[in-house]
Amino acid sequence: MRGLLIGRFQPFHLGHLAVVREIRSSRPDAPLLVGIGSAEESFTWQNPFTAGERFEMIQRALAEAKVGGVEVVPIADIQRHALWVRYLEGLLPPFDRVYTNNPLTRLLFERAGYTVELPKLVDRRRYEGVRIRERIAAGRGWAELLPPAVARYLGSVDASSRLRILRAGGARPTRGRAR
Repeated sequence: MRGLLIGRFQPFHLGHLAVVREIRSSRPDAPLLVGIGSAEESFTWQNPFTAGERFEMIQRALAEAKVGGVEVVPIADIQRHALWVRYLEGLLPPFDRVYTNNPLTRLLFERAGYTVELPKLVDRRRYEGVRIRERIAAGRGWAELLPPAVARYLGSVDASSRLRILRAGGARPTRGRAR
């Protein structure tokens, strides 16, 4: 059976990559689904990148790091916590365990009978999405916090300009595909 790791990955950073590597090494024979949460959200400060951009970040990072056995899937929010786990069961291939450090996600999956594991966070103070977004917006010392393939990709989509605009409040929330 396979595991499921859910995150927003805004952006996918070295801490995320370390978690994926750890999960794959602990269960090398079990494929891993990486679910891109809040896939419908983009162009906001909290969710600046589209699901497609996050998919690209993750795929490129995993390929560069030679991490196999991972399938990346977008997951849109349904705004109904009581139905969310069942929604994912219908959306995704079967999985038998969930990896998360989000207390609500943990609660929902445990109540549904899943094994939930809390992945070890790597230097959480350094590898935190909001801090990385701040650094990207400020144009200071962000590339070393990301897998090289992700840093190159974010440069190609001019993430610094986008994040400066979003931080200043110059964009409205966008649902769905923006690119």
